[in-house]
Amino acid sequence: MSSVQKDKQTYVIPAKTGYGLYVSKGSILRITDLEGQQVVDFVAFDTNDMNHRLDPGVTMDVLRTCRIKPGQNLYSNRYEPLLKMIKDTVGVHDSFNSACRPEMYEVLYGKSNHASCYQNLNEALQPLGIQPPNQHYPFNLFMNTVINESGDVSVLTPDSRAGDYVEMEALRDLTIGLSACPCEESACNGYHCTPIQLDISIVR
Repeated sequence: MSSVQKDKQTYVIPAKTGYGLYVSKGSILRITDLEGQQVVDFVAFDTNDMNHRLDPGVTMDVLRTCRIKPGQNLYSNRYEPLLKMIKDTVGVHDSFNSACRPEMYEVLYGKSNHASCYQNLNEALQPLGIQPPNQHYPFNLFMNTVINESGDVSVLTPDSRAGDYVEMEALRDLTIGLSACPCEESACNGYHCTPIQLDISIVR
C-alpha cells in the first residue's frame, strides 16, 4: 500500500502587510491567527481566468447564511465553488465589508496615507498578474461584524484567540492574496495589529 505524502509550506505574514501566491487544486490552506483578534482579508482568483474570483456576496446567496460551516463551499462571482471549508475553530467571520483603503482612514479617523488592506492586496497580487481592481471584496477571516434588529452595523473585537485557524481546500488552481489588516483605530483587530500564518499542504 502506497503512503500519502504531504508537502507543507509555511509563511508568516507580518502585521499590517500582505502576501500573495499561487496554490494548486487540492491544496489545503490553513490560515492561523497567531496571537488572537487579528482580521485577515482573504481573496482568491481562478489562476486560469483572473476575472473569475471569490465572491462573498454570491457565497451568502447560495448558502443563505453569512456563517460558513465546515463542509460548505465558498463560491465565485460565476456561482461556481472555488474553495471548501474544511475546519474552522472560530466560526465568526465577515462577508459584508470591502477591504479598508486609505480614503476610509481619512473619512473615519482623519488620517492620511494610512496602510490598508486594499494596498496590501494590490502589492501582493500585482506581481502575480492581477491588476488593482476598483475595490477588493474579501472574505474577512476572524472579523466580527454584528447587525442588530434595527439594521445598525457594529464591528466588535474578534472572537479568535491565539492559535485559532481556518482550513480550506482549493477546488481549482487559485491565485490567493491575504492581508493582515492594519486597522488599530477600532475594535476590528482589538486595537492592536499582529502577524498571521499561512500553511499550504499539498497531498501527493
